[in-house]
Amino acid sequence: MNDEPIKIAILAMGGEGGGVLADWIVNLGEHNGYFAQTTSVPGVAQRTGATIYYVELFPGASVEGRRVPVLSQAPLPGDVDIVLASELMEAGRAVQRGFVTNDRTTLISSTHRVYSIAEKSAMGDGRVSSQALLDQARSAAQEFICFDMEKAAEKTGSVISAVLFGALSGAGVLPFNRKQFEETIELGGVGVKPSLKAFDLGFTLVRNGGDEPAPSANKASTSWELAKAGKLHRDVVAIVDRVCQLPEDVAALAYEGVKRLIDYQDPAYAALYLDRLEAVAQSPGGSDRGLQRELARHLALWMSFEDTIRVADLKSRGTRFERVRGEVRSKTDQVLHIQEYMHPRLEEICETLPVGLGRWLAQPHFVNRLVGRMTQSGRTIKTSSLSGFLLLHGLAKWRRWRRSTLRFKLEDARIEAWLGRVKKFASIDPVVALEIVQCQRLVKGYSDTHSRGLKNFEILMAAVDRHKNVLGAPTIRELRNAALADEHGFKLKESLNRHALTVEG
Repeated sequence: MNDEPIKIAILAMGGEGGGVLADWIVNLGEHNGYFAQTTSVPGVAQRTGATIYYVELFPGASVEGRRVPVLSQAPLPGDVDIVLASELMEAGRAVQRGFVTNDRTTLISSTHRVYSIAEKSAMGDGRVSSQALLDQARSAAQEFICFDMEKAAEKTGSVISAVLFGALSGAGVLPFNRKQFEETIELGGVGVKPSLKAFDLGFTLVRNGGDEPAPSANKASTSWELAKAGKLHRDVVAIVDRVCQLPEDVAALAYEGVKRLIDYQDPAYAALYLDRLEAVAQSPGGSDRGLQRELARHLALWMSFEDTIRVADLKSRGTRFERVRGEVRSKTDQVLHIQEYMHPRLEEICETLPVGLGRWLAQPHFVNRLVGRMTQSGRTIKTSSLSGFLLLHGLAKWRRWRRSTLRFKLEDARIEAWLGRVKKFASIDPVVALEIVQCQRLVKGYSDTHSRGLKNFEILMAAVDRHKNVLGAPTIRELRNAALADEHGFKLKESLNRHALTVEG
């Protein structure tokens, strides 16, 4: 009899059934003559760190007089036989921690992605390449089994843990047959039917070769070609006609921009978006297709800036409630409570008001100090309650008067200044103008995130204006990447100093 334990590490996020999967493996071992033990180390929140469940199985529990072994309570780098990861980034974390080695470890992972806090909060595109994660996992493991387990779970109405359990059975790395796996699920007595269905799909995909390539980037949408075939509101027909007159590659992006801005404000605002695109295209040097494509994308993003009205709108939409219910897998007959943790600053309150009133409130006086004290502590709003929903829904309805707000006035002026700068540089060098267009990536989010990004953007634009005769595209790109790498502006300052660029005076 082999006296070596089988060591299994499970990396799963909250709500994915990692604890259930660990219990299934323990029950599987205990009902089939093995000593079994499981421990867990919880991560911080749902996406900054997954919970690590560790299971050890040791043979001989059914042997009379067999001494109970002392099993480990945590996985050690280089000493794990099987790693189960509920998401691709978690597989990468397992490799990084040394749990996966190419001389002994079987790695079983889902290929879908749930972006981490660091990826989503990055100033620029902070996403880690899925292909790089797959390549890393494949080279690190003795055997790597992967497919989109989230899709399989949704298809069967179950959770990823059941699909992982089926994949573990299909991989044939444990000394138990399929019937023993299925009996373990049946003994649980909860959600047996969908769990068995998900188990079967996971097992089948592994046996049929479930390894899938990394998700490829979606091609630019060309749905604008079909837009006129459907029924459109009369105010939108003219806008779609204008989009169709643009070059095909630009039109695909402009159509998405139009849809975004109609949803954000109204058709007239989308028409202003096209007016601005056409004005740049008709200016000297503005016919460059690469410049037009990037401008179509970044102008739509800036014109749909995230103010308090937009945040309230997104948080009070029916689709959001449906999405949250789906994420937590809440049944229709279950009561679901959603609480929003909001911390509006005095600046957000001022900028939501009409221009004159907002500027007055922003000045130092008694009312300014009173409102400032009221915003020092955050507030919790339960949007699943009538009062909380009506509060945000009412604020979202204020978008009808968004054009009169201080925030709209400020952002509109910034956009016009940016477009003027793009036109000026396009007449000199469209490549430089393209780099200036892409500097819009710095302006994103709301509250403190927006303030820091806007500050870096304004510093960078000041440097461009002051040194326009000596700055080339590579230098602007380097400055932008430095600003994106550090939201506090330290790296941007270092880069400016390195090039002996000043922004004052």
